[in-house]
Amino acid sequence: MRRVKQVAIKVCGMRDATNIRKVSALCPDYLGFIFYPKSKRYVGDNFVVPEIPNAITKVGVFVNESTDVISRLVEKCSIDHVQLHGDETPLQCDELKALGFTVIKAFGVSEDFDFNVLNLYKSRCNYFLFDTKGKSYGGTGRSFDWDILQKYDQEVPFFLSGGLSLANAENALNIKWMNIHALDVNSKFEIEPGVKDVAKLDELFKLRKETVI
Repeated sequence: MRRVKQVAIKVCGMRDATNIRKVSALCPDYLGFIFYPKSKRYVGDNFVVPEIPNAITKVGVFVNESTDVISRLVEKCSIDHVQLHGDETPLQCDELKALGFTVIKAFGVSEDFDFNVLNLYKSRCNYFLFDTKGKSYGGTGRSFDWDILQKYDQEVPFFLSGGLSLANAENALNIKWMNIHALDVNSKFEIEPGVKDVAKLDELFKLRKETVI
């Protein structure tokens, strides 16, 4: 029997309450909130996630934060999944998973990326996220050569990030040889940092197609 899989969509870098509600009306699978003070999309110290549909999974993005702080912010903001975008160790991923969190571990990918690094994380993470490698933590707004991911064994499903836009999203949605769980979009769908272009996102959702495995 054929199994139908639809690639999920995560809209990351949200922080404005009105914009969050408008984007939520499009029914993305995930919304990402960045808890990294050095990010242009940092949610701030007093952030409260506005009421959104329960079907939308809330992802908290952290960079080299302690497990205690992550746990506190997850509880405070009713976050569903934890995304680690720094140099977090397999041990910390293990700690967070043991606390009951769904863990997404991000890796910056370049031509010389050693996929063997992932082996210690596989049993400790629910998903990986592959982004373009940059000089600092967080997204670069640039895409990378997805053919690099042929070196990955596809064992753990992953979020594909890095410069996704309306110009290349359809190609990503139709890739059938990778274990893509979701597309992670951000800067190419913005009016300004932290405020998404709802019309562009609407076009993205129209592009999304079912892929048959």
